[in-house]
Amino acid sequence: MTDSASFGTSSPADSYIVSQDSDTQSGLRAITECTGSSVVVHVGGDIDASNQTIWQHLLSQGAARAVAPGLFVIDVRELDFMGSRGYAVLAHEAAQCRVRGIDLRLVTSQAIVARTIAKCGLRPLLPTYTTVETALAG
Repeated sequence: MTDSASFGTSSPADSYIVSQDSDTQSGLRAITECTGSSVVVHVGGDIDASNQTIWQHLLSQGAARAVAPGLFVIDVRELDFMGSRGYAVLAHEAAQCRVRGIDLRLVTSQAIVARTIAKCGLRPLLPTYTTVETALAG
């Protein structure tokens, strides 16, 4: 992934952008922000078998930046597609975060994402929120 300004997010005064990444071959792009002991990753594009390793690396790096008892918030509202392996990687990272005392929270505005999480029995691991602000406050 290379540096890119893929998203135009405004940050609170106490947060800062850690990285802006884009992988033109896979179509995955991300911005990682740190806010206190919490980390927010804004993701866009597609997540499928072709970029599963990049997705896994992005999540593990973001989670490593979160400090217990902080939060790791993943904002997938700009995703066009997430395949089944993308959900599996999310669930694995959520379990790893719990061991470290970090809560992983998912932000989505797409009903299909929440339904997929529910149908796969992942709701206890992957609670969903409609905005980053509610995920950070909730």
